[in-house]
Amino acid sequence: MLNIHNLSISFQGEYLFEDITFKLGAGDRIGLIGKNGAGKSTMLRILSKEQEADTGQIAADKDLKIGFLKQDIDFDFGKTVLEESYEAFKDIKACEAKLEEINIQLAERTDYESESYNQLMIDLNEIQHQYEILGGYNYQGETEKILQGLGFKRNDFNKLTDTFSGGWRMRIELAKLLLQNNDLLLLDEPTNHLDIESIIWLENFLKNYRGAVVIVSHDKMFLDNVTNRTIEISLGRIYDYNKPYTKFLELRKEMKVQQLSAQKNQEKQIQHTEKLIEKFRAKASKATMAQSLIKKLDRIDRIEVDEDDNSVMTLNFPVSITPGKVVVEMDNVSKNYGDLQVLHGVDLSIPRDTKTAFVGQNGQGKSTLAKIIVGEIEYQGQLTLGHNVQIGYFAQNQAEYLDGSKTVLDTMIDAANETNRSKVRDILGSFLFRGEEVEKYVRVLSGGERNRLALAKLLLQPLNVLIMDEPTNHLDIKSKNVLKEALKKFEGTLILVSHDRDFLQGLTNTVYEFKDQNIKEYLGDIDYYLGQRNLENMREAEKRTIVAKQPKANSSKKSYEDLKKLKSLNNKLSNVESKINQLEKDIKNDDVALATNYDETVSDPIFFDSYQAKKIDLEKLMTDWETIQEQIERLN
Repeated sequence: MLNIHNLSISFQGEYLFEDITFKLGAGDRIGLIGKNGAGKSTMLRILSKEQEADTGQIAADKDLKIGFLKQDIDFDFGKTVLEESYEAFKDIKACEAKLEEINIQLAERTDYESESYNQLMIDLNEIQHQYEILGGYNYQGETEKILQGLGFKRNDFNKLTDTFSGGWRMRIELAKLLLQNNDLLLLDEPTNHLDIESIIWLENFLKNYRGAVVIVSHDKMFLDNVTNRTIEISLGRIYDYNKPYTKFLELRKEMKVQQLSAQKNQEKQIQHTEKLIEKFRAKASKATMAQSLIKKLDRIDRIEVDEDDNSVMTLNFPVSITPGKVVVEMDNVSKNYGDLQVLHGVDLSIPRDTKTAFVGQNGQGKSTLAKIIVGEIEYQGQLTLGHNVQIGYFAQNQAEYLDGSKTVLDTMIDAANETNRSKVRDILGSFLFRGEEVEKYVRVLSGGERNRLALAKLLLQPLNVLIMDEPTNHLDIKSKNVLKEALKKFEGTLILVSHDRDFLQGLTNTVYEFKDQNIKEYLGDIDYYLGQRNLENMREAEKRTIVAKQPKANSSKKSYEDLKKLKSLNNKLSNVESKINQLEKDIKNDDVALATNYDETVSDPIFFDSYQAKKIDLEKLMTDWETIQEQIERLN
């Protein structure tokens, strides 16, 4: 599929990677890992042919289709969610336009015996065949299925993309890539803007994807669940093993132990040989032996131990003062954005020293509630903060608030006070800003570096309650692990908004799920929550099955009327489906007649009127089917 040979690229005079060679094959699901700045995104751009390497060659199969999800995308506006998603099917849409054009011409003409009319029919048949091969009869259903898997609701489909946030527009771009059936998918941090449910859906989709996939992600659980191979970029080299992330790390560790052992044994052998050389040099009779040993020593291939990049930030959140027993108390809190109600009648009590996770689909109010607690936005209802509560807040877009015209050092000095200003350089050093790096301007920092600087600023303020909204989005895996360990050791109260299951594992002891404008408490960690959700989903499915098989009699007039309507609609649906099946068979028979007995078929003038009428009837019946289906869903 793709052969990469002796690839090198440098940045500001230093090699990101040098003389890298590897192959990508069908069925490969690769996790591309490494520290921020190691060259992962650069590698994806090179593989997608958006960027050229300094040296090296890439040989690809002919007509290889590559799809690339970048972290930064320029979005088009003015289309609905469905219209934008259908951009994935340019060939199908082109066929549809041609079919419509031909059908219009056929409807207006009566010269059934003419050569040009016959040619139109040949063109129609060829385009219909191409349309079927491309999946023209299935693409709309596939689009809706993937959009729903990524978290969109049916009532979102006809909304303009302009009305959605950048994270939701990124989901549309991801949907388009998944619909294109590319031979190679390159995904740069695909889970950054997804919630837990959508991530689980994407995992299942990618596990069954027919092409190759290369993923850059800081989500360890996602990598373990999806990938079957890991390539690490470290200090300009790559380490490539057919293992998912966690098993890759175990294998790398074993290899390092073996290398150290082999190197130690070799050193002993070399030292022994060197002693013999010195001994034999002193004797003229042994001079030939000494020369032989020297040549043997020169021929030894010295064992090298893989060098690791172990530079990681160090992090510790000190608690300022002890707050009251309850740090946050909410009573009947609601929040609207115009006509859109996000939260309604929320009651919440967070005791001191608890570690709480906010989870749920995007747009359900997790970040909104965090902003309400820190006093960033107005709300309805009652909110009380406990005695001596001092909040440290890390917003989802915290790094965007940094002033690009300042240096790293000035950013910290300006945020410090008299008591901690002298510690600024030490704090920056623990976040890997050392030497000349503290004089860098914020505007030239990477996303990961900005995040580290924003975290460093957080340490300059006194706090005993820490509220963090998606803090891992721009951190590499090593930095994320350091943050997790620091939060585990944090002796204050933690409120964490996150979609990262691995990050949440073993970190929080309470989970609040945000759904349908309210919250539900789960007294356990993220694994307990996911287990309970699976159980609830199974029970709900069982209830739906029982209700469908044995609808209970209800004394209320409204329920009785609903049951009557439901029965009537189900009868209508069966009738419409029967007609659709018959029409599809008739149209298929007509297509076969055109393909096998073309001359005889086109000589019948009634055939084409009948053929077009069937197509129109089928389109109308499909619309009727969708309408009835929606009515049934509403009643259920």
